[in-house]
Amino acid sequence: MRQNKEENNELKSPTGGQEAFVPVYYFTNYIEANILLGRMQEEGINCWLKDENTVTINPIWTQAVGGIKLMVAQVQAERAKDILAQIKTDKMEQNACPQCGSENVEFVSTPRKAVNWFTALFGFFLGDHAVAGSKVYHCFDCGHEFTAMEERNID
Repeated sequence: MRQNKEENNELKSPTGGQEAFVPVYYFTNYIEANILLGRMQEEGINCWLKDENTVTINPIWTQAVGGIKLMVAQVQAERAKDILAQIKTDKMEQNACPQCGSENVEFVSTPRKAVNWFTALFGFFLGDHAVAGSKVYHCFDCGHEFTAMEERNID
């Protein structure tokens, strides 16, 4: 017997109940996913992570499965999006560039240092383990790179 379209879109919650869940955020790593999952649960949001095991065990499949999805009960989706937006705003305010004050800053891998190129070549020819590049905060407005959040002088 065919079910109607709404019934097909309903997912079973991890607790076994029949409740509709929708994805509200996507992650590429399980650490950030679990941190935000915990924050949502603290706020009373009924949620769980979809495809966490697949992405964690086989990271190369991250793009193929669409990353780790934060699934939220449909009735709480708007509230969850508001909480996520506030978390993002707070994070951007904390990570402002010390040189220009811009909040357009991200924590990125940088291949610019000579030691990163040397270790990559060394690993390619003589080893079998990749060496991670260094990570820095990069301001996309002024181009300033820094390794730790520096104290800002706010007048």
